[in-house]
Amino acid sequence: MPQPRVLVLRAPGTNCDQETAFAFAQAGGRPEVVHVNRLLENPRLPLDFQILCVPGGFSYGDDIAAGRILANQLHHHLAQTLEEFKAAERLILGICNGFQVLLKSGLLLAGELGQAPATLTWNDSGRYEDRWTLLRVAAPGCVFLQGIDRLELPVAHAEGKFVTRDTQLLAELEARNQLVLRYEGREIEGQVLYPANPNGSQANVAGVCDQTGRVLGLMPHPERHLFATHHPQWTRRNQAEDHGDGARLFQNAVKFFE
Repeated sequence: MPQPRVLVLRAPGTNCDQETAFAFAQAGGRPEVVHVNRLLENPRLPLDFQILCVPGGFSYGDDIAAGRILANQLHHHLAQTLEEFKAAERLILGICNGFQVLLKSGLLLAGELGQAPATLTWNDSGRYEDRWTLLRVAAPGCVFLQGIDRLELPVAHAEGKFVTRDTQLLAELEARNQLVLRYEGREIEGQVLYPANPNGSQANVAGVCDQTGRVLGLMPHPERHLFATHHPQWTRRNQAEDHGDGARLFQNAVKFFE
């Protein structure tokens, strides 16, 4: 089976594209970092790939709101192509800023641009949070999270608080097993306390999947924990394996096409 081709999308301000491409290459994929202008010139280009990843960073400087401008571009110029991409049972991953883009463009949860059913807003702390977090896989069915129970990954964001339009929608997403990744730590009345939940997300949500299980957005950075030595306490952990927790997400994506 040929290696699945991975389109790692970048825009002005994206800063995790090379690390993300490296992660897919380590997992056995064939990544290519592509500027959004190439897609605007040739909207059919994504159909040459099996995996689309929108990596982390600060696309367009997070002007207006995090991920908003890139989300507008995808929605207005590439919506038809990306819907075809999804319908062909290919994979889409959004990491941090990429998660913000997927939500605000309507690619992850159906909704009109500017009226998304859920969004990512300012952290409760009111500042940028850069720390390691414990995570648990809270629902089955997501391709990227197959065989994973828990993860330890870093976050690095200022607008990572997941909120839904209303509590009914939150309950519906939970019932449909779409709230797939949650922050883990000390709780009061079901809410994980800061800093274990670094942004105050509703229901401690760190990642959301679409109903097919093939589109995932998450705030933590799996590409920053590919090897055991990436962890700040790696010398104390004496891990038998040399890979980090994040590597398995990329391996699962590549394995899906075997």
